[in-house]
Amino acid sequence: MRAVAVTAFGEKPQLMDLPQPEPGPGEVLVRMASAGLNPVDWKIADGLFKDVAEYSFPLILGVDGSGEVAEVGEGVRSFTPGDAVYGRFSLPGKGGGSYAEYALALETEVAHAPRSITYATSAAVPTAGTTAYNLVEETRSGGGKRLLVVGGTGGVGTFVTQLAAARGAEVIVSARTVNADLMRNMGAAATIDHTEGSLVEQLLQAHPDGVDVLIDLVSDPAEFTDLLRVVREGGTAVSTIGSADVDLLTDRELRGFNFVNRPSPELLEILADQLDAGRLTVLVSDEVPLEEAPEALETSRSGRARGKTVVVF
Repeated sequence: MRAVAVTAFGEKPQLMDLPQPEPGPGEVLVRMASAGLNPVDWKIADGLFKDVAEYSFPLILGVDGSGEVAEVGEGVRSFTPGDAVYGRFSLPGKGGGSYAEYALALETEVAHAPRSITYATSAAVPTAGTTAYNLVEETRSGGGKRLLVVGGTGGVGTFVTQLAAARGAEVIVSARTVNADLMRNMGAAATIDHTEGSLVEQLLQAHPDGVDVLIDLVSDPAEFTDLLRVVREGGTAVSTIGSADVDLLTDRELRGFNFVNRPSPELLEILADQLDAGRLTVLVSDEVPLEEAPEALETSRSGRARGKTVVVF
């Protein structure tokens, strides 16, 4: 089968011909229709998580995906061959990921796919969607709260904007002017162009009383600390890339943490229901064939991605 993989950490991802895997106990083998591209994919290839789990090479990249169940392993009860599924396909100890024509997943890492959208659109949801849902839950971003989303035009940011706005939050998103209409259509009450001057000063000029919640998807520690100036006393500030100094937050009488996602099939089912009900939109900016996945990973690494890129087979 064709797959995009690396032969060692730090090596350039490349298209390879690899053996088709077989499902073990509690696993499903899926004939992949599409794979979602996330920044974590190139971070795994770079070895940034090499001490977190065991890895086997060649290592197929990709976590998110969607497709049709081809086989099920011993003990699997939730799925049968032919079922349309989506979710997470990361079994690094077996060298497995979603950038392949066939991929393995634990039964507990996938769910029945939304019925109203394509496989390609479904593949853009699992990591970004569950991350956004958990962020909104854990920051209590609902009615009466003013929320600032920094780095809001990517996959996670567009989901956070929609989910928080649907709960009644006033969402302000840092976004270039060219993306302002897009984010307003996603539910943002306002946008601030971070390229036109200090984000902090622009926000305080428009909203002198600041915000209740900061969800920061992109800032380094120094930038994150500076942004705390806009968060009201007793507010919440969260970084998804480890930039929060928890002791400093406590000193400033803020609640905050470095976010770690906890995906689950139950969350995937909730998101599928919202997608089928038309309450959630997936922004897929680009669909690329498998052989172009290495180039798409480099675009993601550059930080220029807008919306979600998916790999189609």
